[in-house]
Amino acid sequence: MSQTLAYWDSSALVPLCAPQPQSAHAAAIYKNHQVVAWWAIEVEIISGLTRLERMKQISHAQSVHGKRLAREIVQAWFSAGSPASVAAQACSLLEKYPLRAADALQLSVALEACGHQPQGFLFVTADLRLADAARSSGFAVQFL
Repeated sequence: MSQTLAYWDSSALVPLCAPQPQSAHAAAIYKNHQVVAWWAIEVEIISGLTRLERMKQISHAQSVHGKRLAREIVQAWFSAGSPASVAAQACSLLEKYPLRAADALQLSVALEACGHQPQGFLFVTADLRLADAARSSGFAVQFL
């Protein structure tokens, strides 16, 4: 079975790398949808894993294993978006939706990845605000 592309934000990728309530759901989606993400996704995943370890929600061994998985995901991902066009569009998205800066950048990259034709392109996230903005932008959203 061939995988289709889907835009994944970090809130959807962290559960692939460390045990979370959404992990099984994320893994099921991952089987059928290859990762498209922005260039900073590895930093965001590592940030999420270290935060979970600091909060004692995962063990050190789980964090180390998760970071290894994150690097494997990043090696197989598709990067989308040029910095100049992504930044300009992200600023516009901030005016349109109640997003944080990084979320606006991710939505902007997702729009670039699908050639600004989001109908039928899957956006995977566990962030409610980002899911709402992606859905309003025309993406099919898979919320974890």
